Amino acid sequence: MAKVIEGLYYSESHEFVRVEGDFGFIGITDYAQNALGNVVYVDMPDVDDEVTAGEEFGAVESVKAASDLFSPVSGTVVEVNEALDDQPELINQDAFENWIIKVELSDKAELDNLMDAQAYAAFCEK
Repeated sequence: MAKVIEGLYYSESHEFVRVEGDFGFIGITDYAQNALGNVVYVDMPDVDDEVTAGEEFGAVESVKAASDLFSPVSGTVVEVNEALDDQPELINQDAFENWIIKVELSDKAELDNLMDAQAYAAFCEK
């Protein structure tokens, strides 16, 4: 069973959001990194780019496949995890610690459309 962390928000496309104040840290879940296998490259947007809930913002490439990343929330990118440029495998080591982008949330109500840990765990078991 993949690790699921309480207090985060989860999307059906296996991204998570950790909310701190007006900011959301977005990454892929443990379930997603497990399914992908060894991550070799992370394609990230630029700082100041806008992301929109449900729309693509980048991609993760592994030795097995490439997978598009879909933003669970809307906002402005304020930071990208530059460590992933040189060490994309950090996502395999701890997907939840190694977020991909940090966004300033433009509409916190969008969080209501995402799953909590319990719902996401049940979703992954299907």
